[in-house]
Amino acid sequence: MILRVLNFVVIGVLVLAAADVYRIKYESAAQAEHLAKLRGEVRHVRDQIAALHAQWSELDNPGRIDPMAKRFLNLRPVLPTQYDALDHLPPRPIQPARPGEADPIGGIIEHLEDPAPITGSVRKRIVRPAPPLNLTPAIPPTGSGAKNR
Repeated sequence: MILRVLNFVVIGVLVLAAADVYRIKYESAAQAEHLAKLRGEVRHVRDQIAALHAQWSELDNPGRIDPMAKRFLNLRPVLPTQYDALDHLPPRPIQPARPGEADPIGGIIEHLEDPAPITGSVRKRIVRPAPPLNLTPAIPPTGSGAKNR
């Protein structure tokens, strides 16, 4: 009697184990299909990226840009006489503003107008003059051209 019950329990466990193996098999098949689908999507996106790189190379080609620049931009070629030697530069740059002095660039920024709101009508802009910039060097020049008092 105990052997008969034990046989039924073992048969039940075997049926449950077979059902679990069957479920795992179909889940793995579904995962494999999903993986194949993702690989196809990745391949498709890589092909799109390669096509965009090719299009970018075509648009970025200097042989294409140069005639368009000559046709649409009013540029003149750089002449060799436009370059200058380094010894013709000023002896020193303009001194930056010291602490406590007015900042010339800050003055320009403070007096900028707010952009006009985008509407269906156009309003007249009021232009306020910017304050004059102090572009003189902070140290007065000395030498043969300056008079001593």
